[in-house]
Amino acid sequence: MKIAIGNDHRGYGHKLDMTRWLEDKGHDVQDKGCGDVGSADYPDHALAVGRAVADGEADLGVLICGSGIGVSIAANKVRGVRAALCCNDEMAATTRRHNDSNVICFSGDHTNIADAIHMLDLWLDSEFEGGRHGRRVDKIIDIEQ
Repeated sequence: MKIAIGNDHRGYGHKLDMTRWLEDKGHDVQDKGCGDVGSADYPDHALAVGRAVADGEADLGVLICGSGIGVSIAANKVRGVRAALCCNDEMAATTRRHNDSNVICFSGDHTNIADAIHMLDLWLDSEFEGGRHGRRVDKIIDIEQ
């Protein structure tokens, strides 16, 4: 699977570990984030990941900033992106099953890397259930239009 990953300076360490983990799982990872811990503007990297997903360059996206909030807000401005900030296992699995999220967001400051990778694994292993959830996602898509 093609996965775009992005980060600001506060998500840099998580990005490195997540990229290694994703590549070890056989995924093609596209790095859209900053390359060090020097100050970086999270909207730039959220836009790059969002566009990659929306344009079909990547199947899914992963974003990390200090709180996870900024990247999720910015990515959700891209038409076709359904980015979800996840803080626990249930959120990670449910957002794929019920919201058909295509970008997952994490806090580099408040989520340790082991928990973030575990949530990422759950998210990747979950599938959209459709049905009544499909009707709701369709309504979200209508709002974008």
